[in-house]
Amino acid sequence: MTEQTTEPLIVVGVDGSNPSREAVRWAVEQARLTGSRVHAVMAWEWNRNPFALGAGGAEGHAEEEVVTAEEAARRKLADTVTAAVGASPGVPVFRRVEQGPAARVLVDASREAALTVVGTRGLGGFKGALLGSVSREVVQHAAGSVVVVREGEAAG
Repeated sequence: MTEQTTEPLIVVGVDGSNPSREAVRWAVEQARLTGSRVHAVMAWEWNRNPFALGAGGAEGHAEEEVVTAEEAARRKLADTVTAAVGASPGVPVFRRVEQGPAARVLVDASREAALTVVGTRGLGGFKGALLGSVSREVVQHAAGSVVVVREGEAAG
C-alpha cells in the first residue's frame, strides 16, 4: 500500500485591498514555514442591471458581461498576488476565481483547507471596524482554523 502525501492547503481570501495583500503575504510565509501550498481565492458577483443603464439595453450582451467580470477578477487576483509576494514566492500559490458572495466562496473553500486566512477589512465596510462582514462570516462559519491578519501585521 502506497501512502500519497499532499502538502497542507492554506486558503487566503483576496479582494485587491491592502489588508488582503497583507493576508496573502502572511499565508505565503506560513506556507513556507509549514510546507503548505496556498490557494489565493477571489470571489466575484455579477448583478444584472434591471434598468439597462449604460448597457444600451441589448439582450445579447449579458453573457459577454459575465465573461468580462470574471476576467477582470482574474486579472485583479493575479495583480494582487504578484504585488504581495512577487512572481516567484517560493511556495506553490494557485489562483482561484469563483462566482458568488465572497463569504460563501471562502467558507466553501475552507472545507478543503488546513487553514483559512483573511484580512481585517477589505474594500467595503466602515473605517475603523475591527472585522469586515466577510472576515466575520468566515470566522463564524469556516470549516477549520481561521487567521485574521490585521493591517500592518504581515510585515513582522
